[in-house]
Parts: sequence; C-alpha cells; structure tokens
Amino acid sequence: MFIEGDMAVYPAHGVGVIKAVETKTIGGIDQSFYILEILDNSMRIMIPTASSENVGLRAIVGKKEVANVLDILADRSVELGTQTWNRRYRDYMEKIKTGSVHEVAIVLRDLFLLSVDKDLSYGERKMLDTAKNLIVKELSLAQDIEEANVSKTIEAIFS
Repeated sequence: MFIEGDMAVYPAHGVGVIKAVETKTIGGIDQSFYILEILDNSMRIMIPTASSENVGLRAIVGKKEVANVLDILADRSVELGTQTWNRRYRDYMEKIKTGSVHEVAIVLRDLFLLSVDKDLSYGERKMLDTAKNLIVKELSLAQDIEEANVSKTIEAIFS
C-alpha cells in the first residue's frame, strides 16, 4: 500500500513519512513492517504491513476532502451533549484514535463550541490543541500550503 517516502497518517499521532519497508523475523516468521517517522516529533513507529489498515494507517486526504473537513468545522447546527467532562473526554479520545480526519474535525469543532459556553478542563484544552494540530498538519500537506495559512482559515471559521 505504501512505499518509502510516502506520507501517511497514523491515528492520534498525525502525519508521518514512511522511512522504510523492512522485513524482520519475529517468532520464526518473516513479517514486513512500515517504519513511519512522525513529522511533529520524529517518533518512529513500526507498523506490520499486513495489519496497517486495521490500526488505521491511511494516506493523507485529497484536496477534494479538505472542503468536507472545513464544512464539518463550520457546522453550527450540532447539539452538544450534557455529559460530564470525563465522559466527553473519553468519547472525544475514541474519535481521535480512529484516525479519521472527519472524526478529529468533529472533536475540534465540538470542543471549540463548548469553550465558548464554559471553561474547558485541562484535558479538554490539551485535546483541543491536539485535534487542531492534527487537522492543521494534514490539511496543509493535502493542499501544499503553509500550516500558518491553514491555522488562519480555521481561526476564521471559529471567529
């Protein structure tokens, strides 16, 4: 699915570049692995090629998909639940772990809308930052534009 040099998104960690595709012998069985280096922090992750789809490894969204993500961010017709902050946190963390850019956009939008009405918990503020960073990085690469420009676009949507 991926070759060396491809960009890929790993759930909850963000965009990385495939540094290599290596074969290692584990338990007497040869297995192929993607070596993914996350762009933000240079963390290296070994992902078995056979189960890469199961763990959520995916290509960066296309330019057409960017508009859908921005539409999700701009949607103000959503009804925010009244659950406790820790329940919300768990729900949002599950969405981020899916690796779906759409789910991450939902988390970003919902946390922003929530922050307008009340103070977010420390964990929710960190999650808001994480979601924004994940979205900004991927959309900037998808559109081949500066992250600062994507960030400005998102801030304009929320202002």
